[in-house]
Amino acid sequence: MPSQVPEPAGAGSAISLPAGDWVAVPSSLPSALAAPASLRPHRPRLLDPDSVEDEFELSTVCHRPEGLEQLQEQTKFTRKELQVLYRGFKNECPSGIVNEENFKQIYSQFFPQGDSSTYATFLFNAFDTNHDGSVSFEDFVAGLSVILRGTVDDRLNWAFNLYDLNKDGCITKEEMLDIMKSIYDMMGKYTYPALREEAPREHVENFFQKMDRNKDGVVTIEEFIESCQKDENIMRSMQLFDNVI
Repeated sequence: MPSQVPEPAGAGSAISLPAGDWVAVPSSLPSALAAPASLRPHRPRLLDPDSVEDEFELSTVCHRPEGLEQLQEQTKFTRKELQVLYRGFKNECPSGIVNEENFKQIYSQFFPQGDSSTYATFLFNAFDTNHDGSVSFEDFVAGLSVILRGTVDDRLNWAFNLYDLNKDGCITKEEMLDIMKSIYDMMGKYTYPALREEAPREHVENFFQKMDRNKDGVVTIEEFIESCQKDENIMRSMQLFDNVI
């Protein structure tokens, strides 16, 4: 996928389509669930365990998240960062969990110029690590911690899992094409330069030829990571997430 999926743009505006590679997770992801534009106060109210309001709020959720101390140990976020992330997550998902339809609806706000539903489904499945059809706050911050604070290998492993649609440990050309088509659909028609209909398949043929080093028809995690590490564009794209929050 392009090195950096553009930030949201209104209908009628043009989106530049970078010439780089397409492994990085979209940079709009943290804001898409954690803090949509309508939910970004200048000074977010932090969770207070002694607050009557927060105590009542927590009593109404269907899923109560693990303690902040435990989440701090499991992720690379500070206590304050977790509090802010939870506030944004809770505002969008009052029940404490998000299902696939909610996730797609939230994500669509950031790509109004195209159809992000298919790509959002792929992204949802990558966050739903236990495959129970829902993403809890724990699931969300665990994935976000890898994307934003993980090592390059951590991020590439997460990206591989995203593209391995049937979770069988390898990526086929068909899976890569499905991902690529969903990205082009998400970008919509307001791109520059204009997208050609055959562009997704050509892009996949090019990258698959580079990644499938032993020519066995699939890309393994080892081939994926090795190919990405040798690509300067992809390595630069990994740095886009270092200071997102």
